[in-house]
Amino acid sequence: MKVVTKWTGQRAFTAVGDSGFEVNMDATPAYGGEGKGCTPTEMLLASLAGCIGIDVTMILKPYLSSVDRLEIETDGTRKEELPKGFTSIVVTFMIDGQVDSKRIWRAINLGKEKYCAVSDSLKADISFRLILNGEEQTKIAPEQHEAKQ
Repeated sequence: MKVVTKWTGQRAFTAVGDSGFEVNMDATPAYGGEGKGCTPTEMLLASLAGCIGIDVTMILKPYLSSVDRLEIETDGTRKEELPKGFTSIVVTFMIDGQVDSKRIWRAINLGKEKYCAVSDSLKADISFRLILNGEEQTKIAPEQHEAKQ
């Protein structure tokens, strides 16, 4: 996999990967940018959400017709000192529909532990929350999933 990232002026860059799609990145005005694209750290959080989201939807494929809404919110906490990497990230799945929370937790756990290359690449402590039909669902440990199958 290869991504070519070209400087487009000031603090702005455009990246193009093997897929051919362009992604524009820029710093905020506080860092000399013009805010004409996502910041690289926003892209990182979006990449985590996209990667685990793809995994979860693949695992839940037989049940997706019962899902009315699936949104993923990533909330990262960064170090105060440079480099200001993420120390922790909370990934919240907000799902509406008729899918058992145990199935969703199983998909999230499998995504995190087995399939998501982005989460595997990060040093940050990553935790997950599930809000199903407006109600927070208690996390089920991976070993509980295996015992019930």
